[in-house]
Amino acid sequence: HAALSRRYVLCEVVSEDPRCRQCIEDRALGLAVRDAIARVHGDYGLACCSISFTGAGEAGSPGGAGSLRVRSPVRVSPAVKYLNAYTGTVLLRCRKDSYRLLCSALPFVRYLESRAQRYPCFLNTLHVGGTIRTCQKFLIQYNRTQLLRLLHNCTNEEERQCIQKSLLSCSLTEEQSQSGDEEEDDGTE
Repeated sequence: HAALSRRYVLCEVVSEDPRCRQCIEDRALGLAVRDAIARVHGDYGLACCSISFTGAGEAGSPGGAGSLRVRSPVRVSPAVKYLNAYTGTVLLRCRKDSYRLLCSALPFVRYLESRAQRYPCFLNTLHVGGTIRTCQKFLIQYNRTQLLRLLHNCTNEEERQCIQKSLLSCSLTEEQSQSGDEEEDDGTE
């Protein structure tokens, strides 16, 4: 089942421009990643990743084995499985056999474009996993580490108490904590 194996690439969008967070959307991010792949790996890399992102070429999927359907160019952008514009966290999905092409092109994303505006940014790859759950577990641990660094770098007790108070005011309901668990992969990593 090598054709069905997936990789999930967990990234964060880093930008000094606060307006960049407002323009983060699936389509803009997907197009920026697609353009970076085309610049770095040319037509070959774009074709490999495009098949990977759309699921074309897999048995049982539209455009799969035995089908001659042409895919729409708009659907060629990467599969953004999760996007949190507030935190800048992004989860991209691709086939296992092309995730290295994707990961090697991500540093070449230099901006996101929205409403004819370009916002400089870059994508920091945090983790590559075989399932969404492994990426979630990594993200929880990563956020804990970042919070500890934030607390450690506080210059005074007032800052520390403000951060702790803010953290304690956050809570998840049962419904929120279970969201995102629906889609899993084959469990390989």
